[in-house]
Amino acid sequence: MSDSVFRNYIAGEWVDGNKDNIDNISPADTKDNIGTYAQADKAQTLAAIEAAKQGQAEWEKSGLEQRYSVLMAIGDELIARKDELGELLAREEGKTLAEGAGETYRSGQFFHYYAAEVLRQMGETADSVRPGVEIETRREPVGVVGIITPWNFPTATGAWKIAPALAYGNSVVWKPANQVPASAWALTEIISRQGLPAGTVNLVMGPGAEVGDTLIHSKDINALTFTGSLETGRKVAVATAANLIKCQLEMGSKNALIVLDDADIDNAVECAVGGAYGGTGQKCTASSRLIVTEGIHDEFVAKMIERMKKLVVGHPLKEGVHIGAVADARQMEQNLSYLELAKKEGGELAYGGEVLTEEADGYYMQPALFTNTTNQMTINREEAFAPIACIIKVADYTEALDTLNDTNFGLTGGICTTSLKYANDFKRNAKTGCAMINLPTAGTDYHVPFGGRKDSSFGPREQGTYAKEFYTVVKTTYMRA
Repeated sequence: MSDSVFRNYIAGEWVDGNKDNIDNISPADTKDNIGTYAQADKAQTLAAIEAAKQGQAEWEKSGLEQRYSVLMAIGDELIARKDELGELLAREEGKTLAEGAGETYRSGQFFHYYAAEVLRQMGETADSVRPGVEIETRREPVGVVGIITPWNFPTATGAWKIAPALAYGNSVVWKPANQVPASAWALTEIISRQGLPAGTVNLVMGPGAEVGDTLIHSKDINALTFTGSLETGRKVAVATAANLIKCQLEMGSKNALIVLDDADIDNAVECAVGGAYGGTGQKCTASSRLIVTEGIHDEFVAKMIERMKKLVVGHPLKEGVHIGAVADARQMEQNLSYLELAKKEGGELAYGGEVLTEEADGYYMQPALFTNTTNQMTINREEAFAPIACIIKVADYTEALDTLNDTNFGLTGGICTTSLKYANDFKRNAKTGCAMINLPTAGTDYHVPFGGRKDSSFGPREQGTYAKEFYTVVKTTYMRA
């Protein structure tokens, strides 16, 4: 095997894959081969799990300052190399250079945050109801954590799962999406130089049908965290439940942004454009439903189209580009099928939706805006993961809130209004895990919990101090002196 192959990382060693290598082709330029990446099979995945068991036994005994130093060093390097690694991310995923650099920087912040959390691990004491007995509760590592991440945030999703896992003394077996191995490999390479016990972090790149399937059915992991589609998430839940494995799922959504008559319309347009089309619309937090009250509807549509005409679609490394490439040919085909379905069901294409030709041979699509849609149309029920937004006209706030909540998903939801009354009612009654007021539905902080309701999420929350609910187990000790 050539030295140019990027290998898997198992038991502290870079190892060749047992399956045929794959080429990592940029969706922004299909002539840009980012590199050749090894592919693990079932046997190597099992070896990684076994290595993680050995590594975790040693890592959980590490001192707090050692964990703190390791996490800080990883965060420092990610931030220092944000432009370089951001460019790599942009090339392989298709998002703009600014978005890639921003994601890399934020990934470094995750490691810094959990480095600080290492030093905040405090237990509790209590008196027993029995005289002379004292009680202590403390959190201990859950053990070996299986991590499965998606292609849309290849560095950040890995970071916000790996950082708390390590902070709380666990080991990791990481299977990234096979479309974006470069970003996962780069993060793992940084981690590999931090002096962790062999097996503490393992990278197994390969097909989900083999690597992912082996991981979710393993009885030798202690917890499994997954971000991806609802369909796959259900399979993960069934597989881990059979072995009574702790499970955390972040899946799809169909987020909505409400725009009321009293909204600051210019801000509402910015919230809608940023939330719907940022990251080429390939975000689980994207606002693909725009619920607009009738008094402001026509003006909002006109201003949306005016604003969308200023969006520049192009190669993600070009200066001045706002929207990069669609992730791959399969995603582009799905985007176009949703466009045609929306038209067939009666939606009016008010702007965009065309396939664009760039100098580079890649997958480019003009952002699309539909009007005259209803909440029962397929385009407003299913997650397209595309730069497509649909406007739903409603009479008033009550109908708007009912429409927002009328979905089997519930990750984020937003409202644009200058009314304190409606803002307060919304944050209490929106059936979502995250509620945004006069802000885009996409965009969350790393120091607070993240997750949704209904079919969007399952299990403990991610991020912030809430992550300890997943990455630790509670032990209660009774002691008589």
